[in-house]
Amino acid sequence: MKTSLALTLTALLASPAALAISPSEQARNLAKETIIVDGHIDVPYRLAEEWEDVTQATEKGDFDYPRAVAGGLNAPFMSIYIPASYETSGDSVLLANQLIDSVEAIVGRAPDKFSMAYTVADVEKAFADGKIALPMGMENGTPLKGSFDNLKHFYERGVRYITLAHSQANHISDSSYDLRRKWNGLSPFGKELVGEMNKLGVMVDISHVSDEAFYQAVELSRVPVIASHSSLRQFTPGFERNMNDEMIKALAKNGGVIMINFGSSFVSNMAQSWGKQRTEAMEAAGETNRDKFEALYRKKNPYPFATLEMVLDHIDHVRDLVGIDHIGIGSDYDGVGDSLPVHLKDVSTYPNLVQGLLDRGYSEADIRKILSGNFLRVWKEVEAYAANH
Repeated sequence: MKTSLALTLTALLASPAALAISPSEQARNLAKETIIVDGHIDVPYRLAEEWEDVTQATEKGDFDYPRAVAGGLNAPFMSIYIPASYETSGDSVLLANQLIDSVEAIVGRAPDKFSMAYTVADVEKAFADGKIALPMGMENGTPLKGSFDNLKHFYERGVRYITLAHSQANHISDSSYDLRRKWNGLSPFGKELVGEMNKLGVMVDISHVSDEAFYQAVELSRVPVIASHSSLRQFTPGFERNMNDEMIKALAKNGGVIMINFGSSFVSNMAQSWGKQRTEAMEAAGETNRDKFEALYRKKNPYPFATLEMVLDHIDHVRDLVGIDHIGIGSDYDGVGDSLPVHLKDVSTYPNLVQGLLDRGYSEADIRKILSGNFLRVWKEVEAYAANH
């Protein structure tokens, strides 16, 4: 009975009428006049699978130039995503370089709209010039292939953070999704890598890694680390991909920032449960075509989308636990498929988030910290450390 009621309410929330939200002039101005950094947007891999010109309005995806402008987005970190399978097959170095090329191509097609960003100063200059900066982060360190020369190569190409692992353990780190604990945290190379990233000026991203790897990375890093797109285990019990309270406290002690992921399964325990039930039903049916099965399953079992309010709950919890200085945004747009919350469906909707924060009593100064101030502080500290080492 409770589940049916919840799903009915979710369906109502997902209706066109529910999508009619009107941020105040204050919220829109705050989004427009503040640099908005999003720690993780999967545009490059999206375009590798099905190309569209994101310098113009696109029919698909969560990101394009007009929507980014409407949302006030100024510095979306372009994810150089390398699937976990590339650890043992495929040319991960080639793919990474191709995805970086695709980001450069966006800027090349529309230099009046976009610019590459390798430093905090680049982000600030792009903002002043009315352009969208495109910094880059590598999701999955597989292309390093155990080589610090490769680390330097990708730094020189513009990568400014590396998510140490993805959905499986690699030669650097264990993954939160991988039940095998190959290294019991970081590998010997991974432990050395943290120090080399510090010295070079590449942020250490602990999204996706196992708890053990997280604590080891925080202990070894001489500068703050980031979680580029993670949410809270407080609201999704047992989901190791999210961070628990003790990890958030350790991250804050390190000076780092957790950048909240918007994906419904990261935000809502109901969405988590739905996913588990779908997988169990698929296995029971002996179905191998996941997309086909999910389409039919959703007709009978509507997906319980998270809401803006649920995302705000995650932000509230971090603030109450460790303070305002350790919160950022890592939406995972273009990376979580059709699972985005009501009122946060694409990059045009950041003003909705700002309005929600205003409604909950956050000051404009605190909202600016969440939108970019906290993350840019970390990035500056990483730059300063590298300059002196």
